[in-house]
Parts: sequence; C-alpha cells; structure tokens
Amino acid sequence: MMTRNHIEVNETLDCTGLACPMPIVRTKKAMQNMSSGEVLEVQATDKGSLADLQAWAKSAGHQYLGTVTEGELLKHFVRKASPHDVKQEATYPHTATNEELDASLKSGTGNMLLLDVREAAEYAFGHITGAVSIPLGQLEQRLEELPNDRQLFVICRTGSRSDMACTLLADKGYANVRNVLPGMSGWTGPVEKLN
Repeated sequence: MMTRNHIEVNETLDCTGLACPMPIVRTKKAMQNMSSGEVLEVQATDKGSLADLQAWAKSAGHQYLGTVTEGELLKHFVRKASPHDVKQEATYPHTATNEELDASLKSGTGNMLLLDVREAAEYAFGHITGAVSIPLGQLEQRLEELPNDRQLFVICRTGSRSDMACTLLADKGYANVRNVLPGMSGWTGPVEKLN
C-alpha cells in the first residue's frame, strides 16, 4: 500500500496529459482489476477530469473521495464499491442516531469515544473532530488502542461497516458500544477535511 499526502492508496493511475474521455476510460479499466474497498489514485492534468470522475463514480456506484491539487496536477481518489457499502438491515441491536451522537459530542462528557472505521482515505477527506481512525480491516489487531471503560460510538459511511465493527467489539467484551446510523452519509455537523 502506497501513501500520498498521508492518504493510503492501493493503486495509482497516471493519466497526465490525457484529455476527455481517456482518464475515465483508463479509470474504468483500472477499477475492474481492483478489489472492492480498495482506493485508486488517478493523476490527471485535464481540469475537466474532476467533474468527469465525480459523475462517473456516482453513476458506477463507486465512492468519489476527493481531489488534491498540486500545481497543474490533480490527484483524484476513488474507492471501489464493496458489498459492505450496500445498505443492509442492521444486525447489531444497540444503535444511536447521528443526532444522538451530535448531542453526546456537544455535552462534552469525557466518557465517550468516537471510532471511525472507514478507510484512511475516507477519513482524510472528511471526519468528525476527535474521531479515532481504525479501519474495519485493522480493528481486531488494534483493539488495545480502545479503552473498555468508555462508551464507544462507532461510525462509517452508511452504518454497515460500523455494524460489523460493533459486533466484533461486543464479542471481544466491550460492553457499551453504539452503531451510529446512518453514519457519515447523513452527518450534517462540522467535519475536518484535508487541506
């Protein structure tokens, strides 16, 4: 896994010097060879590639994460859709709404912790202030980073990955865990973003 500006990516695609529609054509082909949940960095110099990639990702069901501009170079980040992103019926019984999370954050009680289980690139492009980032795939190996004596609110993009994380945490003995629904896709409060 490579890191770009502290953003972890699985593949990098060079589309510099190419005009529409070539960045999209190459991105489609690159995404076919990637696993679901992986992040692709598309490097382009065509200014139109920003709107093109955003529209294509939305129509294809992939997640456009954001773009970093370095001079003339545009670095677009797209996450391949995964089955976890399809909204499924929640199985973890203890949930909290986005509004309940917001109220808890505003109350300032020191007995809660917000855990963001999205991928590092998703976190970098927008997260709730104070959220601890541990991607779902790393959670079991990093449990020692989470206190067992605090209320844990767990958030992802839609509530699906956080549902799995809550189930894992409960199985490991964490007693006070809440899955935040609908998660970042419905969060209207302030977020910290890259740049």
